[in-house]
Amino acid sequence: MTRKKKRKGSSNKIPKLTSTILSILKKERNKTFNYKQIASKLGVNDASSRNQIIKKLTQLKAKQEIEEVDRGKYKAIVNTEYHVGIFDAASRGNGYVICDDFEDDIYIASNNVNKALNGDEVELYVYKRRKKGKLEGEITSIIKRAKSEYVGVIQIHDKKNYAFVVPDSNKMYKDIFVPINKINKAEDGDKVLVSLEDWPDKSDSPNGKVLQVLGKPGEHNTEIHSILAEYGLPHEFAHEVEAYANNIDTSINEEEIAKRRDMRKDLTFTIDPKDAKDFDDALSFTVLENGLYEVGIHIADVSHYLKEGTVLDDEAYERATSVYLVDRVVPMLPEILSNNACSLRPHEEKFTFSAVFHLNDKAEIKKEWFGRTVTYSDARFAYEEAQAIIERNTVIPSQAGISSIDTTIPLEVSLTGKAYKTTPEIAYSVLKLDQLAKIMRGKRMRSGAISFDKVEVKFNLDEDANPTGVFFKTSKEANKLIEEFMLLANRKVSEFIGKQKPEKTFVYRVHDEPDESKLEALQGVVSKFGHQLNFKSKGTISSSLNKLLIDVQGKKEQNLVDTLAIRTMSKAEYTTKNIGHYGLAFEHYSHFTSPIRRYPDVMAHRLLQRYLDGEKSANAEIYEEKCKHSSNMEYLATKAERDSIKYMQIRFMQDHQDEEFLGVISGVTDWGIYVEIISNKCEGMVRTRDIKDDYYEFDQEQFALVGRESQNRYQLGDEVIVKVKQADLVKRHLDFDLIGKAEVEQ
Repeated sequence: MTRKKKRKGSSNKIPKLTSTILSILKKERNKTFNYKQIASKLGVNDASSRNQIIKKLTQLKAKQEIEEVDRGKYKAIVNTEYHVGIFDAASRGNGYVICDDFEDDIYIASNNVNKALNGDEVELYVYKRRKKGKLEGEITSIIKRAKSEYVGVIQIHDKKNYAFVVPDSNKMYKDIFVPINKINKAEDGDKVLVSLEDWPDKSDSPNGKVLQVLGKPGEHNTEIHSILAEYGLPHEFAHEVEAYANNIDTSINEEEIAKRRDMRKDLTFTIDPKDAKDFDDALSFTVLENGLYEVGIHIADVSHYLKEGTVLDDEAYERATSVYLVDRVVPMLPEILSNNACSLRPHEEKFTFSAVFHLNDKAEIKKEWFGRTVTYSDARFAYEEAQAIIERNTVIPSQAGISSIDTTIPLEVSLTGKAYKTTPEIAYSVLKLDQLAKIMRGKRMRSGAISFDKVEVKFNLDEDANPTGVFFKTSKEANKLIEEFMLLANRKVSEFIGKQKPEKTFVYRVHDEPDESKLEALQGVVSKFGHQLNFKSKGTISSSLNKLLIDVQGKKEQNLVDTLAIRTMSKAEYTTKNIGHYGLAFEHYSHFTSPIRRYPDVMAHRLLQRYLDGEKSANAEIYEEKCKHSSNMEYLATKAERDSIKYMQIRFMQDHQDEEFLGVISGVTDWGIYVEIISNKCEGMVRTRDIKDDYYEFDQEQFALVGRESQNRYQLGDEVIVKVKQADLVKRHLDFDLIGKAEVEQ
């Protein structure tokens, strides 16, 4: 009898079979596997290999390392506790996971990242580092990618028939492989938008394809479009959206007027920035026979034109906000609405949604009304023009003495409106509104509101969007006048709905109390400048924060302290779950006053009208999802706006590379010091290795770099002289050479 020949390789032992099976089961621990599925994962299909797998499964079950949940189906027994968090990547591929289950962030070494990218929601298990005893973790799976599109420069390897995109973001630690047939006509060195397609198990880099060629790096439009693309923000409307908007009936017809409160005869005007192109709010002012003041806050009735279920509404929702870059606005709504039909331009009738109040001389509300209106704007003021009236007429005349107002003042300040009701009437209205606003602001501050009047950096641009100068925008009485009445409308609308029984679904703008650890960190910084915070109670925290913000005004540390104080605050967000607004000291607060540029305001208008019509409460889950989307889009827009400012600052500094600048040290790390130039707020880095007069070490407790031999120190808040070393537009990074410390005046 002849013996059958063994198949070649059939008796081969599968290496590391125990660890391999456990790895497969633990990686997908919520699934069950039979021996065939495991064999498939291992890439084997012969009888000997299958028998080895069956035998090993039986042994692991006996050792209670795996369990048989159904006949022939196995699952890992997991003793490790798993957690969920957000991965914050570093440029070298390592990073941290921010996890609610732990007070400290969890360090992830580069070999334990397992293809997670910055911002991804991940699952991880945590253990203590052997040497330092600190928490470290390993990412076991990616729950949700934060993004799938990246901006970068393409490098094409013609001979090898492929390309790589080198991402702009230093948070993206891997280049993206692109096959030559997916480069979308890009040329070597182009700035492109690339989409991640997959990331094979054995591949070092993810695979992608070029979606769009943005242009040549360093060119102005290329860099601005790159900023928008990096955050997934569009820079133009699709044709069908524009076409739909252009076909909307924007006429002010009698049929619609009849459904509204007619306030066209009330004195009404707008106060906006001098370069504003859309005016979504106006104020009306009337002195009533009973001595009270009727003040109307009139908001463009965007929801009249923006109908749910249309392509236009879908687009507005997806955008959720207008984006304000240094040289342009990317609007939420097409121009036919944002700059025309919904813009409360002077000497035009408009459909509006209004909050109307009767106030006494103490700014106490005696009556309120909400609803749809039709209004007529008598005049348009720039903030500067309204401010001139306030500054020149500091004494409020009585109603009887209205004719005593210096009527030449408004003429001298060059009002934008050409024809409006009597100049004394408008001047009196502005002055009285300013008086009422100051009373309301005083009440807010005494209730615990925090006053963040952070300086805004603005640029003078030439016709080609080149920065020719830098100036700072500060908030004066005219700005605060408008702010207070917008806050009043936002607060009272949300109160009106929030206090109804049974409870109604609404879109709130909430702001939680500050994080205690961040407040302690702020105290550590401001104490270096001689300031103190009081943590005794909620009231003392807000009052001491306000005192701090007042005390630093005009001082070298002002911008640093303002920035750090804002960072201690929780992030404001949209939600249907009202917890109040800590920063404003309001129990109820919403966004109602800017529907041209914010989708949550549109939702607030729709819900208010729904409840005024007596309809039942809207679906909370649907609106909560819309709130989350709106908060996320607001966050991305804010990041894009900051990036555009940084980009323009670097462009500005490119033309001033031979100059020396006085700056203040705004940050200290072990790799260098950050310096903010006092005259223009441009911030750059002096790298530790470039300070040649000594070997400098980082003193974390003192926020300083200290020379090992000389004990010379560069500390947070010190004034120094710097010069531009490198201004990199593409990476949006500014490097300084340190000339030395500034001489301190005696």
